[in-house]
Amino acid sequence: FSNWAKWRDRNRLNVIELPGVYVIALSEQDISGTSFKWRQEVIYVGMTNSKGGLKSRLQQFENTIKGGEGHGGASRVRYKHPDHEGLIPRLYVSVWPKTCNVLSNQPSDLRAMGEVAKFEYECFAYFVEAFHQLPEFNDKKRSRKK
Repeated sequence: FSNWAKWRDRNRLNVIELPGVYVIALSEQDISGTSFKWRQEVIYVGMTNSKGGLKSRLQQFENTIKGGEGHGGASRVRYKHPDHEGLIPRLYVSVWPKTCNVLSNQPSDLRAMGEVAKFEYECFAYFVEAFHQLPEFNDKKRSRKK
C-alpha cells in the first residue's frame, strides 16, 4: 500500500490510473505521509478493475459524499457524515495499485484483475482479524444509506 494521503491529495498518489484496492480512514490525527498499517480508523475498503482505475473510483466516492450517486459505500458515509466540508479534512486514503490492462482478455491481465478482487477480500480478513468486525461502511448491517 502507498503511504496514507489526505483525501484532497489523493490524485497525487503514484499510479492512481491503475486498477487496485483502496482503503479510506477517518482520523482526527493527521496520518498523511505515514506508512500504511491497519488501524481502527479505517472506515472503508474498496477495489476497482475499471478502465478509469483508482482515480475514477475515488472520484465516484467523492461525488457521492458530496451528495451525488454512484458509490454505495460513500452513500453510507454520507448518511452518517452529511457535512462534506467537515468530513474532508479528516479523510485519508491509501492505495494498492495493480499493473494490468483492464480492457485485455489476455490470461495475465485477467489473472491480475482477479488478484485485485481477491486482495480486497484479503483486506477484509486482515481487518476482521485485527478489529473483530468489518470496516464500518463495508458492513451493510451496521451502517445505513438513505
